[in-house]
Amino acid sequence: MSKKILVVDDEPKIVEIVKAYLEKDGFKVATAYDGRAALDAFSHESPDLVILDLMLPEVSGWDVCRRICQESGTPVIMLTARDEITDKVVGLELGADDYVTKPFEPKELVSRVKAVLRRAQGHQVSPAILRTAGLEIDTGKRRVSRNQQAIELTPLEFDLLRVLAEQPGRVFSRMQLLDKVQGEAYEGYDRTIDSHIKNLRKKIEPDPNHPRHILTVYGVGYKLEGE
Repeated sequence: MSKKILVVDDEPKIVEIVKAYLEKDGFKVATAYDGRAALDAFSHESPDLVILDLMLPEVSGWDVCRRICQESGTPVIMLTARDEITDKVVGLELGADDYVTKPFEPKELVSRVKAVLRRAQGHQVSPAILRTAGLEIDTGKRRVSRNQQAIELTPLEFDLLRVLAEQPGRVFSRMQLLDKVQGEAYEGYDRTIDSHIKNLRKKIEPDPNHPRHILTVYGVGYKLEGE
């Protein structure tokens, strides 16, 4: 079954270009041109992924991103004309999975869509239950719980946790983590891992400001320690 992508941008020309490239690759495409219409389309269309411009009328892209990430595990790729790293980090902290800065190559955007969907689908060769740091991680069903209480993670957060949990104690560099969760590492994107790790700590650490499980190894990267 073809995956459905919701494309949201207030520039009709950009929407039409992205729509054409996605449909050429076999995707179904829904569109919206402002934040309010985006939320309505998300509710009615149930897309598998959202491409979201941050500068939107009616309801801001930031608020749309926050709503989507709070209410579902649907992946979000941000589109932004801003090239400030702080804007990108804020978007990632809201729960977005990736970002693309305008102007962009439509073919690259389609490649990013495919990479994010691969992560979300979570094709594991050997589904298993991982237990570490007081967590139960079902790699087949892509569920995480503690004391039978579900913990909602974005697709990228789940994949980061899975990679770390499969080899507890091993130190991974940012680029190694990015390569494992995206399939290919994009130069200059390794620091975005920090934002996702920060979000992950908020959800699984008793005290995110003093993490006990996902530890920073300064100058190298991150590792996961059990109880």
